[in-house]
Amino acid sequence: MTTKTHTPEQIASLKRAAGDHMFLHAQQTADWRATGPRMYVRGEGVWVWDIEGKKYLDAMAGLWFKSAGYGRKEIADAVYKQMTAIDSPPAGGVVPVQAELAQRVASLYHDKDARMFFVSGGSEAVETAVKMAKKYHALNGKGGKHKIIARRGSYHGGTAMSSSLGRANADTMGPEMVGAENVVNTTPYRCAYCDGKCNLKCADEFDTVIGWHGADTVAAIIAEPVSAAAGIHIPHPEYWPRLRQIADKYDVLLICDEVITGFGRLGTYFGAERVGVRPDLTTVAKALSSGYAPIAAAIATRKVADTFIGDQSRTFRHLITFGGHPIAAAAAIANLDVYEREQLVENSRKMGDYLYQQLQKLYEHAIVGDVRGGYGLLAAVELVQDRKTKKRFPLEAGLAQKVPPKLAKRGLVSFRAGDVISLCPPLVIKKDEVDFIVDGLDQTIGELERELGR
Repeated sequence: MTTKTHTPEQIASLKRAAGDHMFLHAQQTADWRATGPRMYVRGEGVWVWDIEGKKYLDAMAGLWFKSAGYGRKEIADAVYKQMTAIDSPPAGGVVPVQAELAQRVASLYHDKDARMFFVSGGSEAVETAVKMAKKYHALNGKGGKHKIIARRGSYHGGTAMSSSLGRANADTMGPEMVGAENVVNTTPYRCAYCDGKCNLKCADEFDTVIGWHGADTVAAIIAEPVSAAAGIHIPHPEYWPRLRQIADKYDVLLICDEVITGFGRLGTYFGAERVGVRPDLTTVAKALSSGYAPIAAAIATRKVADTFIGDQSRTFRHLITFGGHPIAAAAAIANLDVYEREQLVENSRKMGDYLYQQLQKLYEHAIVGDVRGGYGLLAAVELVQDRKTKKRFPLEAGLAQKVPPKLAKRGLVSFRAGDVISLCPPLVIKKDEVDFIVDGLDQTIGELERELGR
């Protein structure tokens, strides 16, 4: 694959244009405007090259999504073929590739009769699932069930409604969605209820809060199998089955947010399978197409989906203009073909186990408080001032500013790197590339320790 060579003048011009005219997601413009953002021009497998020719291993798979890896010509070819046949249908119609994708995803889901509502991204998928849960209860004569209970610190999207759920994105503008209630997250390393000996009280808080508000007001529980924003803590094996019991007890729908964990990230096609639960609704996005085109979905079990079949009053009156766009659907099918052909879900399980084992050596550093993982290719390393007390580094220590450039110096990219260093590499990763990540982390943490005088 050839890549256009940019002159220093062209590079400077492009970086000026970005600095003058772009927002970068969740980043302070003043932090990067003077130097310009790092620009990437090529990718292959787990590797990317920036506009200046430097090579990096992408330890975050884009932003949790580049599961099939970079440079997949077969996915590009599928997009081109669909685009030159019919890029989008007249309103109210579909093209074959959309129906094919819906059937394909259902075949992988725990309910083979599931129905897809395709959208463009994870935030829209969450919005759709929440609206579906509320209307489900209304159609069943329980219109008062409108509240949604989420775990504090979980991220469920950037729109006004979705960001009000877990409140991980605190940058909301005024009143949040009415009826968004929070419970404690499952964070075994810093659990509010136990000290490493799980008593499942964090799960039981859902029961307590539903009791406070009244079951006749609660529509759904929403949670990620493993909460990325909360620091990638692996839940106790009985945690998710307990949530299922609580949801059933109060006639509350269980929504599994699999925008990050769906499609192999935890070593199973759906993270719900890994944590031992069968949700009523599931949201997926990111790895559905490995980021080659924007597509996502709210997946409804037959129990929920059939509620919307009948006369016009039962219609789920919700639409997204570009939801399930045929071009994106073609990318998703080609992506799932890659998964099947190259056994990426199995590779996620094997390489995830290997990554977790190799990360244990980082405990040799005094500032490494916790290494989390063992559920596929999703892991984290938490840095602390004191391992015994788990005392955090203060914001003034500037780990979020210090760690990323130290990793980049060693050829590693991780968007989520500070006192918690998140790891979510493409599922195509090999053992030597896992070793490259761990070695880079080892050197980075060692350098940081020396600077901090530890």
